[in-house]
Amino acid sequence: MDEKSKTALLSVGSNTCLILGKLAAGLAMGSVSVISEAVHSGLDLLAAIIAFVAVKVAAKPADEGHNYGHGKFENLASIIESLLILVAGIMIIYNAALKLKEGVVIESLGLGMAVMGVSALVNLLVARKLLNTARRTESPALAADGWHLMTDVYTSLGVFLGLVAIHLTGLTVLDPIIAILVALLIFKAAFQLIRESVLSILDARLPIAEERLIKEVLSKYAGEYLSYHALRTRKAGSDRYVDMHL
Repeated sequence: MDEKSKTALLSVGSNTCLILGKLAAGLAMGSVSVISEAVHSGLDLLAAIIAFVAVKVAAKPADEGHNYGHGKFENLASIIESLLILVAGIMIIYNAALKLKEGVVIESLGLGMAVMGVSALVNLLVARKLLNTARRTESPALAADGWHLMTDVYTSLGVFLGLVAIHLTGLTVLDPIIAILVALLIFKAAFQLIRESVLSILDARLPIAEERLIKEVLSKYAGEYLSYHALRTRKAGSDRYVDMHL
């Protein structure tokens, strides 16, 4: 198993453990913000599985059906993962709105704070591993999965601070309000990921700095050809493609 696949599998394992912990704590406490975190982690688990499958498929060499390789499976996976973040945000807001209407009763605040603290730490470590591997291997699927988990870090810290505030003030209404703020953070991350993913699917050109490097290499061999024009570039997964008239 290559580095990208091992890292994606690490995300699957960590998310599975966190879902079980958050769900058990949220149900015991009756806390919508903690349960919303379990829902978010559930969608992150699905995203992690998608990322794992995507990097495995993208690693396949070009074949008769895919002359340019399978790199865009990673781009497709990153779009699906972004949409899953949006679904998580909508579900969290719906559950929080119900709690605001029906009232909130929360027990075992200490348990919730412990679970959220551990969740933030675990997700931070796994997210850093994902993002570092994504940066090194230029994997959009791992990058999207990494940002999923970084969103979990921020939201877990938000819920943790909210539970501390409830402990200090006794205002349980803070729980659904914090859940809604968590959802807004999720929406922001989702729209950023969708924008980046869609650009890759639409064959956006390589950065100007990279095209400049290509032209510098071509200029070194200027004595061996008459001229070139119609230089075009694009990226699929971690692979770059260049074509021109020479």
